[in-house]
Amino acid sequence: MRQGNLLYAQSGGVTAVINATAAAVIDEARARKVKVLAARNGILGALREELIDTSRESPAAIRALAHTPGGAFGSCRLKLKSLEADRARYERLLEVFRAHDIRYFLYNGGNDSADTALKVSQLAKAFDYPLTCIGVPKTVDNDLAVTDTCPGFGSAAKFTAVSVREAALDVAAMAETSTKVFVYEAMGRHAGWLAAAAGLAGEDPDAAPQIILFPERAYDEAAFLAQVRKVVDKVGWCVVVASEGIQHADGRFVADAGGGKDSFGHTQLGGVASYLAGRVKDQLGMKVHWTLPDYLQRSARHIASETDWKQAQAVGKAAVQMALKGDNAVMPVIVRSSDLPYRWKIEAVPLSKVANHEKKMPAGFIRKDGFGITASARRYLQPLIRGQAPLPYGSNGLPVYVTLKNIAVKQKLPAWDAG
Repeated sequence: MRQGNLLYAQSGGVTAVINATAAAVIDEARARKVKVLAARNGILGALREELIDTSRESPAAIRALAHTPGGAFGSCRLKLKSLEADRARYERLLEVFRAHDIRYFLYNGGNDSADTALKVSQLAKAFDYPLTCIGVPKTVDNDLAVTDTCPGFGSAAKFTAVSVREAALDVAAMAETSTKVFVYEAMGRHAGWLAAAAGLAGEDPDAAPQIILFPERAYDEAAFLAQVRKVVDKVGWCVVVASEGIQHADGRFVADAGGGKDSFGHTQLGGVASYLAGRVKDQLGMKVHWTLPDYLQRSARHIASETDWKQAQAVGKAAVQMALKGDNAVMPVIVRSSDLPYRWKIEAVPLSKVANHEKKMPAGFIRKDGFGITASARRYLQPLIRGQAPLPYGSNGLPVYVTLKNIAVKQKLPAWDAG
């Protein structure tokens, strides 16, 4: 394949370290004299031919990008369907690629993004267009198959564990005359990885969080309330961490907001913490506080894990190397070779082994009573939150982040008709 341009796009919810991946992609490509274009607002920008010329950014800006949260080029939630159902969109992508001599496509996202990258590679092959497609892993939910962990998760896990530990100290101080129960809602629609990470907050059996509710286990209200009562009677207070995706035995989400589906076809969830708090107050008569950290879980760069930050850069660098070698339709994944000491490496796996496969919490990571994590889970999770990712602070006491210029390249095609 003759050398052309590389297109990088971000997808879905961003993370505290997704820009570290972007910076590594740009740095590695520059070192190999490959121009990087970035799609504005993810795949939507690629369809609209809204492409950003990253060569217009200074080396200092790209270095700063590595510690800046958010999505520097914009992301979006736009799921492309099958090649048959969405053929016009896939063909439009190829038109844009041809127009801008794009020979490498790096799609930084989760499951749906891996599936899209795979389908784009298949269509390019069918049209005999020389294109190398690489899926680059990213998600705070840690639910991508094959990879040991997913960049973005470690930092969100660290934020969760630290927040729960600090909140628990507050609750313990006030429990005698005020709050008895505190409920913390963690992200996780079908997989309870972030809720499990809260278990790192305490090691003693009576330490917070005393109760964790996982989507992998059916929610039993009677058992839950009985456990809250048991903990409060013994400890004097109780911290509950609940995954947003916990379900009743019949499969209904406890926090189904009744708001239809999002653009990925997911049920709109909302308010599991407030719901549980209400049930505790009504049924047990205890004073309850609750919190919904929501975006804070994935944007908290100030407390990012060093492990996560390094892995985010490693997959970006490896993605470029794989693309230039011609390793088409693959994803660079993290492979753990040792727990103690913690060691890992990057390997390429076919996108077909990642796309549309969801990694849930292993049964052996959840305590037999369903309300906490096991030693195996702790062994797996602990290394992922270690270390503090470097972050410069200004004289105003705030982190120094960068806003890129994001200068667009000239469009060459007719405007895209989304209809």
